[in-house]
Amino acid sequence: MSSSNPPKVDEFILLSDIFGLSLLVDSIDHPKPPPSTEGTVLGPFHSHEAEPQTNGSTISHDPDGEPCLVLCTLKNTAGEPVEGVKIDIWETDSHGFYDVQYPGREGPDQRAVMTSDAQGVFWFKAIVPVPYPIPHDGPVGQLLKQLKRHWYRPAHVHFMFEKEGYDHLITALYLRGDPYETSDAVFGVKDSLLIDLGTVTPEQAKQYGMKEGSRLISYDFVLVSKEESDKLREKNAMEAMQKLGRNMKMYNGLPVPDVD
Repeated sequence: MSSSNPPKVDEFILLSDIFGLSLLVDSIDHPKPPPSTEGTVLGPFHSHEAEPQTNGSTISHDPDGEPCLVLCTLKNTAGEPVEGVKIDIWETDSHGFYDVQYPGREGPDQRAVMTSDAQGVFWFKAIVPVPYPIPHDGPVGQLLKQLKRHWYRPAHVHFMFEKEGYDHLITALYLRGDPYETSDAVFGVKDSLLIDLGTVTPEQAKQYGMKEGSRLISYDFVLVSKEESDKLREKNAMEAMQKLGRNMKMYNGLPVPDVD
């Protein structure tokens, strides 16, 4: 399998990612107050081809992948479950490649779109994520080589959450202890997004239809309302302008000179 960019991969997205600009823009535009889940980079491999799946679905059909049960909850900052959230999920196969990197693929794999239930729960069967190289035989790869930087990302699973009234969240869960945990090529890792792989208990094996001892990922995501995020973004913008000695006011969510 080549590391070359498929036609859909945008070198400009990769360039923004390797300089940390994607992460910076997200942190400014979508601030996440505690205890909400932090965001991270979208990356160039998200697609709109994922098929809707229900709780318990198998999203990966890679025979070489290590089976993994993923159990998650969604709550708001008040600790209440959030129902009806659209959840976009995607990961690589066991060889470190996304489905869109295979020219002859028959359809989407290692990705799904799900919806949280009345308890804010969603769960699915996947494979243990693995580290992988970002496409590096184009201009971005040449730049990384000149900078003497590697082009690897630590093992992770991507998630994107959307629901009216809540701030858009793009994030990922990273495996703690990965060899690239502290040197992610696109600076996506955050301490709050690091997880430890667990193991499926006998009770969970029976409840979720998994083999006892299989790998387990569990995480409680917290969504922030759009109103909370907007207020925090405005507060951060005003504080930044004040530090620069600028007399500003907010207009349509943007800081503008206060000439009144």
